[in-house]
This record gives sequence, structure tokens and C-alpha cells, in this order.
Amino acid sequence: MAEINIHNLRKEFGNFVAVESSTFTIADGEFFMLLGPSGCGKTTTLRMIAGLELPTSGEIIIDGEEVGQKPASQRDFAFVFQMFALYPHLNVRQNISYPLVSQGMRRAEIRQKVGEVAGILGIEEILERPVSGLSGGDRQRVALGRAIVRNPKCFLMDEPLGALDAEFREHMAGELRSLHDRMNATTVYVTHDQREAMQMGDRIVVMNYGVIEQFGTPREIYDFPATLFVAEFMGSPPMNLIQFEDHLPAGTSHMTLNGQSIGFRRLQEEALGKLTLGIRPEHVFIDDQSNYRGKVTSVEYLGTTQIVSLEVANGDHLKARFAADVPIREDETVGLGFRDDMVTLFDRSSGRALRSAHKDGVAAHG
Repeated sequence: MAEINIHNLRKEFGNFVAVESSTFTIADGEFFMLLGPSGCGKTTTLRMIAGLELPTSGEIIIDGEEVGQKPASQRDFAFVFQMFALYPHLNVRQNISYPLVSQGMRRAEIRQKVGEVAGILGIEEILERPVSGLSGGDRQRVALGRAIVRNPKCFLMDEPLGALDAEFREHMAGELRSLHDRMNATTVYVTHDQREAMQMGDRIVVMNYGVIEQFGTPREIYDFPATLFVAEFMGSPPMNLIQFEDHLPAGTSHMTLNGQSIGFRRLQEEALGKLTLGIRPEHVFIDDQSNYRGKVTSVEYLGTTQIVSLEVANGDHLKARFAADVPIREDETVGLGFRDDMVTLFDRSSGRALRSAHKDGVAAHG
């Protein structure tokens, strides 16, 4: 397969900058996610890696070779699109074998390879059926089969599950990850769905307005967001953000919020002025001794857990994720505590997390 190095990649469309100074490495055999909202530059980045768009500047290095100005035909990648892009006049076998026929491969070898791919994807029984009558899930399998049969250096996938319904989308996400692991493939996958990225990815690049906000493992990005954008974009519900103003010297690990001492990971830098405290809902707990109190405004029961909405000081609102058996009811007021090792502090003017003694999650670019 392939290692892909991206260095200072930039793409301009006239006066519009779609991707700005992107730098990251995709390891050989890695399932790599490009994540972000619509218009953030993730698909443009994927298309530049594929050779479907040429970068304005920067380098794309594949297995040590700079290919940024080479066309797609010279990169040996397989592209899987959201809308399948199958040939409707051909049956399943003919669609999968098309790349091999184009290469002039012998008929017996083509039949063998198509059979192997159909076995991997579980579509042996539909090989002779026309693609026009297939379900969305089967059509996506056929599109994957056509990509896999070539045995390319890398698979590039642009929201390939976006046209499927939610339940089947989750099932196919698991199948895609299993397929990747069996083939030890290098896969670059574009999605706007943070749950999909967390479920499948080894590492994730989070993009916004053409800029990389953070680059790391799913755990690093979720637990230790590098920017306020990542804190709000990742998670359902997203990270709670509490605004305050204070002077926190370098080396400090406590602050006072509405009369309650709040701990956090020791700061490596001074923080002065407008700050924001971030805490995930599952890292909020009930503390009867706490002076930081909230009134329960709603309780959403989810089976194993419950999402509790609370109104706290200064009219702020928090969400907490408690176990389903925690007794709590609307309109009661409870004391609240935060897991101090999971508190993240942000500088509100820059939007970036303050450096702390914990290194996780600070591998951000931008």
C-alpha cells in the first residue's frame, strides 16, 4: 500500500482559498479520516490527493515520490464516490471486472479476481444481476468491489455511505472497517459525520474553512479538543463551554467558579483575560457539597444513560450524561462537580486550548 505525506498543501479557486497550509502524514495501512462540515475543504483535499485537482502550492508525496502535479492516472488510487458511479447497463460482475478488462487482463484471471472480491463482500449470489435493481447497500458493495479488484496503493472514499439510511449506514461502516483490516489497506475517507469518523478512523484531521483545526486519534480529539470549534463540533451533546474572566499563572491547576474550586490539568502557560472552560457531559457529576449548583430543566432518558439539562449561574446552561439509575427529576437543584483531569481551558480570543501538562490532543495545525 502507501504512505502519503502532505506538506503545506494549498488550493485556490480564484480569490477563494479552499485549503490553506495543510500538513499531515497518512501512515501505510492506516484508516485516515478527513472530517468537517460542508465547505471545509475536506473533499478538495481528497481530490488533490487523488489527482482530480492540482494544488496551487505544496507537496503530495506518495512512497517518497512527489506527485502533486501528476494526473490521477499516474497515482494508482481507487476512488469510491457517494453516489456509487456504477454503469447501469452492466451487471454486477461486469461492473466489478471493468477496470481489469480495461487493463487487458486475461479472462480466466479476471473471473478469479472477481470471485475473490465477491466473496470478501458477500455478493456472490448477485453477480449476474443488473445493478439498476439493487438496494443502496448492495450497490455500494459493488462500487467497493470495483475499487478493490484493482488492488491499488490506496482507497480514497468521498462520503461513500452518505446515501444510505441511518441504520444500514452504521452496519456498512462496521463492514468497511473490517474490510480495511483484512486487506491492510491505506484508506483516506471523507465524512461530515463525527460518529462515523470516531467509529472507523485510526486518526482524524478536523477541518474548518480550509484550515486544519486538529490532527490526532479519535480519543485525543474527543477528550482534548485543540480549539473551541473542535469542542463544539465533536460529541453529541457537544462539550459544555462556560465563559469566565480570570488571571491564571503558569503552573496553576485550580480556579474558582461561583465560589467553587475547580481543578484542571496544570497549565504550562499564563492565561489572562477572557477564558472558556470546557467539559464533556459525561465528565459532569453530582456533588452535594459543591457550591456550583444547577437547576434541572429537562431529563432525556436514553435507556442506559440519561441526558440532563441544567441551568447554572449567570443563565448558562450545561448538559450532563448520567447513568440511567441516577435519581434526578426536573426542577430540583443539585451541586455539580467536574472531573479535573478532563477539564480543558480555552483562550476565547484565539479559540485555542491552553497548553497543559497533558500532551494529548494538542497536535493541532492551522
